[in-house]
Amino acid sequence: MEVREPTEVASFTAHAPHLIRVLETLAKRQDNFEVAQKLLAELSGITVLVAKKFTNDKTADGLLEAFYLTIGCISLALSQENIAEHQALPFLLQDGAEIVFQKGFRHIKELACMPDQYNIEGELNTVKPLFMRLCRADSNRAWSGAEDYKKDLQHRKTNKIIVDCAKWLRKNHYAGPVKSALLDCNGTIAITVIFAIVGDGRIVAHTCTREMEALILKARESELDIEKNWMALIEKIPAEYQAILRERMAVFRKTIIKKILSEIKVNTVINNISLNYAGVEMDLDL
Repeated sequence: MEVREPTEVASFTAHAPHLIRVLETLAKRQDNFEVAQKLLAELSGITVLVAKKFTNDKTADGLLEAFYLTIGCISLALSQENIAEHQALPFLLQDGAEIVFQKGFRHIKELACMPDQYNIEGELNTVKPLFMRLCRADSNRAWSGAEDYKKDLQHRKTNKIIVDCAKWLRKNHYAGPVKSALLDCNGTIAITVIFAIVGDGRIVAHTCTREMEALILKARESELDIEKNWMALIEKIPAEYQAILRERMAVFRKTIIKKILSEIKVNTVINNISLNYAGVEMDLDL
C-alpha cells in the first residue's frame, strides 16, 4: 500500500510561507513567551489594518483573508532579503513585523509600476490585484507567492525595456515626436526596423499605408544592403535597446522582409504588415 502523507507533509514544509516557517522555529525556542506575545500583537495589528483597506474588518472571513495576506506579504519580504533560513527569525525580530510587512508591500507597489504588457501605454496593474494574488498565503497550504513574484518581476522588466525602447523611437521619429496617446510597442519597433532597410538615415516610428507602399516599391527597385542599413540604425540607438532591435531584425529577415522584396502584390504585403506587425502605428489612408 502506497503511503503518500510523509511526501505531502515534506512538500508543504518546503513550500510553506516563510513566516509560518519562522513561527515554527520560534515555537521550538525555550523562554519564547514574551517574544511570541510581542510578535503576535504586531501581526494582529497588521491584520486589522489590512482588513480595513483590502478585505473587510467587520467579518470573520474578511479578517481571515487579511491574515492570509499578512502572512504572504511578510513572507514575500523575507524571500527577497537573500538570507539563510536560520537568519529569518532574528531578522524578523530585529526589524519588527510591521517594518518587514512594509518591505513586502513596497515590492508589490514597485511591481505594479512596471508594465504587465506592452501593447497599450498606461494600462498597468493597480496595487490591490497584485497584492491579493501574490500575497495570499493560507497557513495550511503550500505557497508559491515568492516564485510567482520572481517570474512576474522578470516578465515586467523585459516589458519595460520594450516599452522604453518604443517610447525612445517615437520621441526620435524623423518628423517629430509621435503624439498619439495609443502606444503599440511592437508596432513601433516593427515599423522602425522595416523602414530602416532602405538606409535613408531616418528613424520611422509611425507611418501610413501610403508611406508603406512607397517603401515597398523603393525596396523592390533598389539594390539594398539591408544588413549594412540595419547596422546604421543600430548605431543610432541607445545600447540598452539594441538587443531588442537585433532580435526583431533576426525574425523579420526570414519573414516580412522576404515578402516586401518578393513579387507578392503590394496591397497584400501592406495588409500583412498592418495585421501582424504595425498595428495602430500605421494609419490607413482611405
